[in-house]
Amino acid sequence: MMGRGWGPPPGRRPPWWPEGEPFPPRRWGRRGPPPFVRRLGCFLFAILAAAVLVGTVIGGLVAQLGGWPVAVLAIVLVALLLAVAGSAARRMTRPMDSLIDAAARIESGDYSAQVPESGPRDLRSVARAFNQMSARLKASDEQRRGFLAELAHEFRTPLTVIRGQAEAIADGVYPGDSAHVSPILDATETLDRLVEDLRTLVLTDAGNLVLHKEPTDLGALAADTVESFKTQAEAAHLTLTVEVADNLPALELDPARVRSVLGNLLSNAIRHTPAGGAVKVGVGASGNEVVVTVADTGDGISPELLPHVFERFVKGADSPGSGLGLAIAHDIVTAHGGKLEIESAVGSGTSVRATFLK
Repeated sequence: MMGRGWGPPPGRRPPWWPEGEPFPPRRWGRRGPPPFVRRLGCFLFAILAAAVLVGTVIGGLVAQLGGWPVAVLAIVLVALLLAVAGSAARRMTRPMDSLIDAAARIESGDYSAQVPESGPRDLRSVARAFNQMSARLKASDEQRRGFLAELAHEFRTPLTVIRGQAEAIADGVYPGDSAHVSPILDATETLDRLVEDLRTLVLTDAGNLVLHKEPTDLGALAADTVESFKTQAEAAHLTLTVEVADNLPALELDPARVRSVLGNLLSNAIRHTPAGGAVKVGVGASGNEVVVTVADTGDGISPELLPHVFERFVKGADSPGSGLGLAIAHDIVTAHGGKLEIESAVGSGTSVRATFLK
């Protein structure tokens, strides 16, 4: 009776196979192993065949001729064969060694690691993908560090106000009246707004920004938002007007989110328009779109800053805001399937267009 062969029965995972990995590997399928593995196998088989051939030839020569010259020739041929095989092996394994070293560097936190795109075609493809991944990790890490630095700066200012005022009141330097408590309340409101902005950004990044849509009269919503900013505009000695076209269709929108977008645009316009200027809001329809425009006669945005205004924490040198407002407004409008566009020229004012589909 024939004994059982070595290894596990076909289809059963060997004990040394990694846990959780399918066996046999799904990638191989009916076509066998990947091309690089096939080439490596062919290479090793060729080395073995050459060694057998050289050994056979040398053995025949020694049997026929004998003597030390043949032994020296045999040693030289074997050494040459080993040198060629070693050189070829190094050329094939060097790209893999580079990948392993670079992977270890990334594991330790060095996202600048890159590998040369050399070797067989499959390894060049892997190296190219590895380099792209490394570049994305590096950019993401730099963005994260910058984001945390800006975030710490934005939190520090209101916290400093709260602490300073509270300590002064506690020490009896200031009385606990409304005039000295008011800065604490203002700073607290700033913190609350910043936390809500960050929450919106996190939800947007995770794809979890929930929109509670309902049929909404965008013209009425814009007019109501403008009315809530009339006092602020009058205090800044600005003219604030709104013009709404007739017979606008109702849109499926999240009114609270859209109101926050309009509020941000109005707040920016009022903040950056000098006394005596004007801010005008218009709502109209064009084709299958409803467009809200907020235009001001303010200072305008520099050409260097304009392409980056929808990025986080990007703001002018004299802007007191957090630099998150326009980024959040852009995300909200985009989540509605619309688009937010901005035009500006230094000294001529700024015009922002929020477009929503019917």
